[in-house]
Amino acid sequence: MSDVLLEQVRKAYGGVVAVRGVDLRVAPGEFVTLLGPSGCGKTTCLRMVAGFVEPDTGRILIGGKDVTHVPPYRRNTGMVFQSYALFPHLTVAANIAFGMQMRGVGRSDADQRTKEALRLVQLEALAGRYPAELSGGQKQRVALARAVVIRPQVLLLDEPLGALDLKLREELQVEIKRVQSALGITTLFVTHDQGEALGMSDRVAVMRGGEIVQIDTPTALYERPNSMYVANFVGRTNLIEVVLKDREGDSMRVEANGATFSVAGPQDAAFSVGERCLLATRPEHFTIGLGGGNVLTANVLDVSYRGSIWNVELSGPRNESLNAQVRSGQPVPQKGEAVTLSFPPARCFLLKMEQPRAS
Repeated sequence: MSDVLLEQVRKAYGGVVAVRGVDLRVAPGEFVTLLGPSGCGKTTCLRMVAGFVEPDTGRILIGGKDVTHVPPYRRNTGMVFQSYALFPHLTVAANIAFGMQMRGVGRSDADQRTKEALRLVQLEALAGRYPAELSGGQKQRVALARAVVIRPQVLLLDEPLGALDLKLREELQVEIKRVQSALGITTLFVTHDQGEALGMSDRVAVMRGGEIVQIDTPTALYERPNSMYVANFVGRTNLIEVVLKDREGDSMRVEANGATFSVAGPQDAAFSVGERCLLATRPEHFTIGLGGGNVLTANVLDVSYRGSIWNVELSGPRNESLNAQVRSGQPVPQKGEAVTLSFPPARCFLLKMEQPRAS
């Protein structure tokens, strides 16, 4: 297993800076995801690791070796694309074996490794079929097998599930993670789908405007985002403008529109008494009714059924846009109804006020 290291990597296209001095280390065997909207620089970072794009400044190391100026074919990486990039005139088995042929692997060894790769992605029965005879999910499994059969130091995946429907995406998420775990291969994954990132990764790096703005475990990223941008991009977050009234250790008291709320637990940023900031909590931490802890009143704007939950859109005391979730089978408020919302101090956090900026 090898690590991947990006040191102050920068890339511009004309006057547009795509990546701004990114530092990132992917540990041996680790699964790290670059997450962000279109144009944030995540795919450019991946393509620089692959060797398809050369950085303007900075270094890229794989397994301790500087590969910044090494061409793609001399880097031991495996790449999986959203578009599959399979050869239509070759069978499944031949597509998988192609990379080994280019590397001069002997016929007997290549045949054995192809069979192992087919077994790994559970496509043994389809070895003789052509890409046109496969479903989207089967094609992506072939692409995955072709990438790992060459035994790369690093596996690179560029939005590999973007062309698939939701059910198939979820199935392939499990499949990719299973294969990665079985091989113990260092993996860098690119996606704009936060659910995909949280469900598959050891760590997630959220990108904005060519920079990594937070990198953390999925749990820490979701429960303690370090900015309003991350909080809103990784899931949905209720935000209430407040003023910090007093604090004692990790416990704080904030005030909004005459109401007082408590916040418990360490915060990622330093806050001063009297500072205007944002009180944040996730929709699933709201209880409709008195559930203990913090309490506020709101008006129900809309209710929609989502299968396992009801999604409730609300307007807060200062017309804040709020969202709550009610599990199916529990009492559901009606549109236009005034309700009480409660949420525990340990399930909320403070965020700095931010000025809008480009993604």
